[in-house]
Amino acid sequence: MKTAVFYGIEDLRIEECPLPEVSENKILIKIEACALCTWEQRVYTGVKKVDYPFIGGHEIAAEIVALGNKIDPTKWQIGDKVVFGTNLACGDCDFCKSGEEQNCIDFNHSKHLEGLPHKGMGGLSEYILVEPKHLFHYFGVTPEEAALTEPLSCVVHSCETANIQYGDLVVVIGCGIMGLLHVALAVKSGARVLACDLNPERLELAKKIGAHYIIDSSKEDLLAKVKEISHNLGANVVFDTTPIHSVAEESVELVSNTGKVILYSSFYPDEPVSFSPDKLHKGGYSIAGTANSNSRDFVRASRMISERVIDMRPFISEIIPFEEVVAGFESAIKGDKYRVVIKF
Repeated sequence: MKTAVFYGIEDLRIEECPLPEVSENKILIKIEACALCTWEQRVYTGVKKVDYPFIGGHEIAAEIVALGNKIDPTKWQIGDKVVFGTNLACGDCDFCKSGEEQNCIDFNHSKHLEGLPHKGMGGLSEYILVEPKHLFHYFGVTPEEAALTEPLSCVVHSCETANIQYGDLVVVIGCGIMGLLHVALAVKSGARVLACDLNPERLELAKKIGAHYIIDSSKEDLLAKVKEISHNLGANVVFDTTPIHSVAEESVELVSNTGKVILYSSFYPDEPVSFSPDKLHKGGYSIAGTANSNSRDFVRASRMISERVIDMRPFISEIIPFEEVVAGFESAIKGDKYRVVIKF
């Protein structure tokens, strides 16, 4: 089989390796689509450091092609369409055992999956060998759509952390794919949603998927707009989906008393931010981070995608054949796409 391996910055090579042998408690899946997350894009450009060689890819849709002899055939069958995730947590720490795999103390992107020649998440391979607890069925949509289950699951977790209530004013800063998925879920939760970005095309898509207000913050004052809409109360929830530390500071200025600021993105560079501890004390608002997802999030994300409760098709900017995976990364890192998806 073939796999795409990082050997250095902007050094990604397709190489041959043996097909994994099916062990008794594992399932062999054939990857059908793998979306190129910002995480792998940062590996490609060298912003995210990994030990080479490294096999990336974690936004995965696949088909079951072989079962170990101890796999329950009433739950899993050859030909089932599945998505793969939640495998980066250790499964043994107190957080994992409490159902909080997303905050695993030993969360590891560089595990060495059985049957692969190098460490890494493995999705940029034609086949991988997996445990059934990390598989989730999907139905009725294309593999390219299903490959976006992992990002949607992370946004499910983020929105539940925010505990959006009917009628809340929710501000989403940044309208890349993750910001727009926050918009979509917040709208489904009964909130009034304001989407903020600098790109008019992305703001138009935010409006199309249900945002009640859109604002280009290079042309309008976001704080003034929030005060206007909220009658000077502030936003109940503010999602910062950007990697820019100064935006985190600005997000705190938007939140209402007892509201929540959710820092969704990783920050590059990771620099300190300041806020008023007295305002936090008196206003009773909270600042929370959220990253990754757990099995519960995956189950619900796969259901929503299967029924197109959340339609992922607008977020698939380009589909690239596996043989042209380097071109796929070059396209993705331009920053003008939602998701580039590699098709096997």
